[in-house]
This record gives sequence, C-alpha cells and structure tokens, in this order.
Amino acid sequence: MKKYIHNFIHCGILGWCIEIVYTAVCGLRRRQFSLKGNTSVWMFPIYGLGCLILPISKMLKNRSLLFRGSFYASLIYAVEYLSGRILQKKAICPWDYSRSKWNIGSVIRLDFLPFWFATGLLFERLVLENEPCECDKKQA
Repeated sequence: MKKYIHNFIHCGILGWCIEIVYTAVCGLRRRQFSLKGNTSVWMFPIYGLGCLILPISKMLKNRSLLFRGSFYASLIYAVEYLSGRILQKKAICPWDYSRSKWNIGSVIRLDFLPFWFATGLLFERLVLENEPCECDKKQA
C-alpha cells in the first residue's frame, strides 16, 4: 500500500508539471509570452491514478512499446472521460474541450492521443523505477 501512495503522489505531481508546462507552451499560440501555465487542484488525484499502471505494466512487460502506449492511452481516455463527466455534473470540471472538433462529451479530445500515449509510457517508467528489481528481492 505504501508503494501505491508513493506512486500516487509522484504521478500526481508529474501530471501537474506536465499540464503546467503544456498550458504555458499553448499560450505561445495566443502570443502570451509570459509562459504562465495553469492546472487545477482536481487534477492531482486524477493524475495520481497513474499509480494503477504498476500492476498493468508488469503484465505488459513483454509487449511492444506501441501496444503498451496504446493501451495506456486508452486507459487515460477512460479515466479522463469518467472523471470529466463526474466533475461536469458537479459543475467543477476544470477543462472544456467543446471548441475542439475532436471532442467527445466536451471532456476528451481524440487529437490528444500522442500526448496520452507518451504520458502513459512516462508514468510506466516512473512507477517501475520505484519498484525494486528482482535482484534486490533475492539479496534481502
């Protein structure tokens, strides 16, 4: 359980950082050169759910990068959709993709697939780095 809490915190912080950098860079398109990024406190637990990739990544360890990244992106889309709909019902959803032609329910954007693909693999790397290797278990 301690390992999951540790990974939850790390995934939450990493997700926040990615989102802040992403929103700052997107500001450049609007000629906002101050590079001010933003996020929401609601995003921390959503990104923190990346800790659940640990048992999945162990099952997928012999699969190709393309398969793993696609699988993680699908999971991220599912979590984003579910959490977005819940937050919408409470009128506290921090994102609204209704202006994108690639949106579904205003809470996911299909054109974000490459980002979620990479984010899933990044979370996989993060949680696996926190996992002791088999050689450490044998020495203990």
